[in-house]
Amino acid sequence: MPFSEVPSKVDFPAQELEVLKFCKETRAFQKMVGLHQGQPSWSFIDGPTTANNPMGVHHGWGRTC
Repeated sequence: MPFSEVPSKVDFPAQELEVLKFCKETRAFQKMVGLHQGQPSWSFIDGPTTANNPMGVHHGWGRTC
């Protein structure tokens, strides 16, 4: 099967808006919440950037927006 041509420039903001529109139209988040209703909650722990270094303030900035 031949590969499709891939554009050299991608409009990432437009792609993100398409994904958000799809999620809204399909109620994807609400469906996921419904599938897991009554199950124990969990979360990922965002650990240090390396095993031997404390997290720098610039790493925290990227996680606060």
